Amino acid sequence: MEQGVVHGALAVKDGRVAALFEEGSLPREVIAGQVTDARGRYLLPGGVDPHVHIRYPGGKLRETFVSGSRAAAAGGCTTIIEHPISTPPQYSPETLQRRTEAAERECVVDMVFYGAAGAAHLPEISRIAEAGICAFKTFLHAAPEGRDEEFVGLTAKDNFELYQVMREVAKTGLLMAAHTEDNDMVQGGVAALRAAGNTGPIAHCLSRPALTEVLAVQRLIAIAKETGARVYLVHVSAPESIRLAKAAKAEGVELYIETCPHYLYMSEEDVVKYGAYCKCNPALRPKEMAEELWRYVEDGTVDTIGSDHAPYLVEEKENHKEDIFVAPAGFPGLETRLGCMLKAVHEGRISLQRAVELTSANPARIFGLYPKKGAIRLGADADLVLLDPEQPYRVRADRLVTMAKEVCHFMDGLELYGPVEQTYVRGRLVYDQGDFPAEPGYGQWINMAALKGARP
Repeated sequence: MEQGVVHGALAVKDGRVAALFEEGSLPREVIAGQVTDARGRYLLPGGVDPHVHIRYPGGKLRETFVSGSRAAAAGGCTTIIEHPISTPPQYSPETLQRRTEAAERECVVDMVFYGAAGAAHLPEISRIAEAGICAFKTFLHAAPEGRDEEFVGLTAKDNFELYQVMREVAKTGLLMAAHTEDNDMVQGGVAALRAAGNTGPIAHCLSRPALTEVLAVQRLIAIAKETGARVYLVHVSAPESIRLAKAAKAEGVELYIETCPHYLYMSEEDVVKYGAYCKCNPALRPKEMAEELWRYVEDGTVDTIGSDHAPYLVEEKENHKEDIFVAPAGFPGLETRLGCMLKAVHEGRISLQRAVELTSANPARIFGLYPKKGAIRLGADADLVLLDPEQPYRVRADRLVTMAKEVCHFMDGLELYGPVEQTYVRGRLVYDQGDFPAEPGYGQWINMAALKGARP
């Protein structure tokens, strides 16, 4: 429950938690309805994943909201926060509507949407802020090679553009999530390595050293102080970035830090071994840097764990094997995020309560979904996950739900903890040990403007 681990039971009515009982005070009779005996397992609040890329509709068919939301349910995630990379991104109310309508037809879990904030469509920032988004997303570098249509209205590639974007976002009061990679470093690094004929897998890591992220974080902090913008740093990979962010927080900047399981459990050695299949942005770091990153997860500095779920087709990952810079960056993570954090619990790195904070409670609070989401409490949505956090299991890529399972062969045999047995969204069973009882369309788009207006 919200205050910690409790032995007891709960009752659900009309999709919400209607009653909570501690052990010894359980009612002798249950009045109608389904009863689930969960003795020996844990009931956790449903996960809130703050970093998801499903992208549908638009572009190649890498994932649908059916497959992506089912993957979320299988991974114990009941609310996905969808980022704006699509074709086109949701940089206006009209482009947002196209995506929310598609999601409402297909999702089996609930969903929230970011809006795109870029220098190319500054007047749209105020309009889309009123259309129900939870936050904005901005890239600090130009669109990746060959992907211009997916990044329209989503980039601020230099200091002046970033200042303009952050000033407009600050006026809305919403968070600005920033992909922290410096454009000059990225473009210069890729050009220099290509000129030297170095385009093998490790070249990706060499082209985007930790300094690339650190410089971007420095700029964001400086401009946030000037504009008053609220900042959310996505998928932070470098310990120095976190030290800068921690110092800025101490100075009064409203700033939140997200990292991902792959920056904690993977390293640049995986890029060398698996090539484009383990390519992501920011790039994977040396093992010693990942170990240092753990310290900030353990001590409470890191606020959230996002999956950065990014599905691709095999042919995209295999495209131009001789040039790592051509292949797209990213890989799926919705189904393994919780298991990675429960592995950390098993290893004694974090407590179970801390794992829940990182994967559910904190994202819900930061993005305005609390008290509706993120906790087992009276009146909250009955978003629940049933599992045994002490049970180990091994990932089988061919059994994953995502449409991009074929690019996940590097996950085969990965030992995680807490295989999800059942997932409930607003009291309804949406995942049951490999089955999906809820029909596509059960999930709801949470219009944040309407949610805010409905609160007392």
